[in-house]
Amino acid sequence: MAAERVIFHCDCNCFYASAELLSHPELRDVPVAVCGSRDDRHGIILAKNEAAKRYHIQTAETAWSAKRKCPQLVFLPPHRALYRSLSRTINAIYARFTDRMEAFGIDEDWLDMSHTWHFFGNTPEQAAHRIRETVKAETGLTISVGVSFNKVFAKLGSDYKKPDAVTVISRENFRTLVWPLPVGSLLYVGQATARTLAGLGVKNIGQLAAVPDDILRAHLGKTGPQLGAYARGEDNSPVVCAGERPEVKSVGNGMTFARDLVSDADIRAGLNALSDEVAFRLREHGLYASAVQVLIRSPDFKSISRQKQLDAPTHLAQDIARAALALVQANRRAGMPIRMLTVTALSLSDGKQAQQLSLFETQSKPDEKREKLEQSLDLIRKKYGRASIASGSVLRNDIGLEDIEFSDDPT
Repeated sequence: MAAERVIFHCDCNCFYASAELLSHPELRDVPVAVCGSRDDRHGIILAKNEAAKRYHIQTAETAWSAKRKCPQLVFLPPHRALYRSLSRTINAIYARFTDRMEAFGIDEDWLDMSHTWHFFGNTPEQAAHRIRETVKAETGLTISVGVSFNKVFAKLGSDYKKPDAVTVISRENFRTLVWPLPVGSLLYVGQATARTLAGLGVKNIGQLAAVPDDILRAHLGKTGPQLGAYARGEDNSPVVCAGERPEVKSVGNGMTFARDLVSDADIRAGLNALSDEVAFRLREHGLYASAVQVLIRSPDFKSISRQKQLDAPTHLAQDIARAALALVQANRRAGMPIRMLTVTALSLSDGKQAQQLSLFETQSKPDEKREKLEQSLDLIRKKYGRASIASGSVLRNDIGLEDIEFSDDPT
């Protein structure tokens, strides 16, 4: 019989804010938020420390809104190079404990400690405390560690007790610790999925574990039974090290809208939201698309699928949305309502040969300003979730874009 897996999930506490406070120890007990511009009333909160959390300040809310909640709130500007440097240092520490690590954002990692924990303690919990103490001693930052027999429960463990803590979720105690938690606490259960489950009377993880797979599939599609398995502790996914991920052939995202799209504004909003998610995932994989495909589905479930080559490889949402809109405009009958849209990036490359210069054609230069903007959005979303920041058309609409499901898996 194979030995029980031992998986750690290590999560830096209030990472951006904690990194900034290394240079401002006098502010450690003062409410602090990291913000794009401390003078701009429209600046966005990127992170906050534990003292600021007590005032219910939310990530991605405006600076002026946060200041209204907490007049004494201190704003600090972000230093992204510092965060990258600290992330590399912390990952180097993790590498002393295991060679099997999988990043989950700039400040979170899964570690497969199945074959190494016993070198660092008499129990996996002792080994986790050893890692926690090492990170704190060498960087001044604190982490929370979840210890479990699978990745999903390890992630729940790191969230269970913060800051600077270790939580063990075992086969013996997970029903007591995990099942009473709100279903939205489970990895990959977004707001829209939580609302669907609430409609089934499912409010906590234990209730989700008891729902038959056929009911979950009927309401959530193929992901439904997977979520049920996660709730029951049946996640067997491995810790995937860098360089072991399978080749990505395409990256796409689709959505059935809350109502049929008729106006050009509706269609643009839908394509922009879908293209934004596709571009995010392209950049996450370090890929560029040389072609875009659009699937258009009408209310009578008739579908049109078209694709086109791009002038140059890209991983920018603006370029993908522009190509997708051109495809829709060229292939949609005038006035035809749209029930569903899917945007897919095709002909992917790693960017090393992103542009083959032609002797006879003038190539457009990369949009460096747009590149920096979308990379800044990536930082916010990787830290605070995909829905933490979005365009106004996504936040203010009646077609359901605020419920768009962001997937980590390529299609």
